[in-house]
Formats: sequence, structure tokens, C-alpha cells
Amino acid sequence: MSVKFYQPENQVPLEMHKVRVVQKLSLLPVEERLKCIQEAGNNTFLLQNKDVFMDMLTDSGVNGMSDQQVASMSIADDSYAGSETFNRVKAAVKEVFGTDNVLPAHQGRAAENILAEAYVKPGMVTLMNFHFTTTKAHITRLGGEVIELVDKKGLIPKSDDPFKGNFDLKALRAAIKKYGPEKVAFVRIEAGTNLIGGQPVSLENMLAVADICHEFGVKSVLDASLLQDNVYFMKVREPQCKFMETKEIYRLLADKMDIIYFSARKLGFSRGGIITAHDKKFTDEMMEFVPLYEGFLTYGGMEVRSMEAMAVGLLESLDMEYISQGPEFIAYLVNELDKYGVPVIKPAGGLGAHLNCSEIVPNIPHNQYPADAVATALYIAGGIRGMERGTLSEQREPDGTERYAELELLRLAVPRRVFTLSQIKYCADRVKWMYDNRNLIGGLEWVSEPKVLRFFFGRLKEIGYWQEELVAKFRADFGDSL
Repeated sequence: MSVKFYQPENQVPLEMHKVRVVQKLSLLPVEERLKCIQEAGNNTFLLQNKDVFMDMLTDSGVNGMSDQQVASMSIADDSYAGSETFNRVKAAVKEVFGTDNVLPAHQGRAAENILAEAYVKPGMVTLMNFHFTTTKAHITRLGGEVIELVDKKGLIPKSDDPFKGNFDLKALRAAIKKYGPEKVAFVRIEAGTNLIGGQPVSLENMLAVADICHEFGVKSVLDASLLQDNVYFMKVREPQCKFMETKEIYRLLADKMDIIYFSARKLGFSRGGIITAHDKKFTDEMMEFVPLYEGFLTYGGMEVRSMEAMAVGLLESLDMEYISQGPEFIAYLVNELDKYGVPVIKPAGGLGAHLNCSEIVPNIPHNQYPADAVATALYIAGGIRGMERGTLSEQREPDGTERYAELELLRLAVPRRVFTLSQIKYCADRVKWMYDNRNLIGGLEWVSEPKVLRFFFGRLKEIGYWQEELVAKFRADFGDSL
């Protein structure tokens, strides 16, 4: 339940926590920001954090931990095997999901690797509402193919649809029949679809997907990394969930899914990853890959203090006052930008605000990476580091041609319990200035393009000198301000 202000003009998201530890930030002059982004190859991943004022690259592993999480780290049992820390993690997973069988991994993409190694064979397909970058890379690396079956409404930038991450159920049935159940490695549901704006999936849709999987004898897999945001949206947008306890929703999903995995860098605000299932058959099929790629079965490559924080964070993910903070701050930022006329994905989802770069810079073609161009422009404008979620984040087709993204987005992640409201308002202000000067933004071209996950460490350069012109306009408008 949200807090209503007496004076309507004062209505803002209210933090249900207080800040007890702070980290000093610096905001470089605009000329130095230009130098930094160019030295980073126009790739926000390659910026040094000391040169960033607001780090909105991701919410993965950078959320503010609670005092209880920090305190729990002091009791970690640092043993190779038979660790009591792992027993506490298992107990937390049991409390949240009701599952007994737990495999640890050092983070979510490591869990994806284990899933792919166990179940993906050449010529097989994996069906999902929408792909995530590392998920797709693990599947295609092993000769599999990813088929996206998100409802077409999910690709409409602005709509009133509350669950734009939903599967197209008719398309799911048709795909299983087309390829045959034996060719489907698994069906993956991504809660809070990352690459289309952090859009949630309804409880009704998730359960229907699981039912179809069971009908055809196909494994159902839930990527629960963003589940706590998704559960928040279920509670506030889905009538059947309004009076359900959060744990009731977690348990209902776990009872229907064959396998659940998640990154604890997102779910629970700590580090690490988990694979869990009711049926021991599934964890037995994946078990051998944990010591092979990760570590022993009681730590899976995780540092034990992070595991203690994970156990506490998982329990805190049942608390609506904790899980509401991200979506409510994101909604505030999205609404501010929308009022300014900036094209954003609506309704607001999880993860962060998503700028619709196809509308911001419509004249920049996909192969000049408009979302990354906007990302670099925003860093120049305000020292704000976002993440490109467009064509640059795709991977080339086997024949070397570009796969153009359905949406060209710049994600401005809002790590939980990190930013103040004044910083959020600063972000909206600098985005507005950038948008008003969007005619200056130009394209980018490759200098160094890796073959796999190029958005992590590839380097680009500006086409022309538009970034220098943007700096000159900043000085003209802001004078000697930072």
C-alpha cells in the first residue's frame, strides 16, 4: 500500500528506508566527459566508474543491500563442502519457492550455461517470450536456435497493456507442434522481459505457458531474475493477485514450473545464482556441470559472504515495501520524461526507464547504432551511464549480416535503494536537454567488433564531429555549470 501525501503536489515515491552509508560521487566537466566516452570507444561498458556521476548501466549486483544482509555476512561458514551457509541458502529458497533441490552457480548467466549444457543439442530450439543476450549466446553456441514468441502487443512502444511481456499462447502451441516436442530443449519464461523495456508477464499467462508445456511433455523453465519486480506488477495490475500474499505467488509459480533459475544480483540484491526444482530428476541431470564449470555443490563458485546476503535478500524479496521501491521510482522517472515529451516505453516496467531511440533519432539507421549514439550523448550531457538495448546488443546472423533489433532502446536502470529523488530529477532534466538537442546526434561505426557479446567490449567512433558540436551547445546553454 502506497503512502498518500496530504498536499497532492508533494506526491512522490516515498523511500521506506534510511541511508546509513554513502559513497562520494564526482561530476566531470563536459569536455572531460567527451574525452572519457571517446577513450571508452563510445561503449558505456568501458567507462571507468570514477568518471560516472549516475551509474544507470544496470541494477545487477549494484543494488543497495539492507543492514540485515550486511550483518549476515559476518557469520559465513567458509568451508569447501558441507557449508552451513549453503544450508541457510537452501532454507531461504525453500521458504520462498517451496523447492528442495538447489544447485548454486556464480551468477545467472552461469546457470544459463548449465541449463544449455544439459538440455540443448544441435538442431534443437528453445522457445521464449523474448531472448536475453547471454541466454541466446549460450544456446546458439551449442547449435540451438532461439524462437521468440512474445505477444505482438509487447513490441508497441506505448500502450495501456499492463503485461507486455506475455507469451502469444497460440504461437507457442503452433511452435511446439511445428518443431515437435522432442526438438524443443525447453520453454523459457523471462519474468520482466529485459530487452523490451522490463515489461512484466501476468500470472495467468505464466501458468498457461506451464500448462501447455505439461500437455506436450516439454520442460518449462522460469528465469526469475526479475521476478520480484514482476510480482509487484502482478499485485498492482492483475485483479486475481491483489489480495494474494507475495509468497503465495512465488509458490504457485514454483509448483507449476519444472525448473527455476535466477541471478541473485537482481533477485535478492546480493551476488550469485541458483537453479532449483521440485523434481530431483532435473537437478540430477544438471548436477555434474556445477563442479565442472562453477565449483563444489555447496558453493558453486560463489563467495560465502555473498551467499549469506543472498539468503537474507531472498526472504526480503517477499516484502512489498522492499520490492515496490524499484518499480515506483522507475514509474516516477518515466512519467517525468513522458511529461517532457521524451519518447519512452510505456507503461513503466521494471529494471529502469527505457528511452525509445528510434523516435528520438529517427534519421540514424540501425547499422549506425542509434541507441548507443543516444547513450553516448546522454553521458556527455550529464555524466549518466545507461545501457544500449538495441541492434548493438544483438549478434550478427551466421552469414555476417546485422540482425536489426525490434526496438532501439536506451535503458536507464534504477538500482534499488541507491539514488535519491533529486538525482532522479537531475537525470530527467539532462535527458530533456539531450532530447531538445537531438538534431545534433549522429551515428557510430565500428573500430573493433568482437564476434560474441560485442556490446560488452566492442569499440566504436563517431561519424563526423557531432559529439564536439554537442559539447559546444552544452557550454552555450549551461555556461560554466557541470
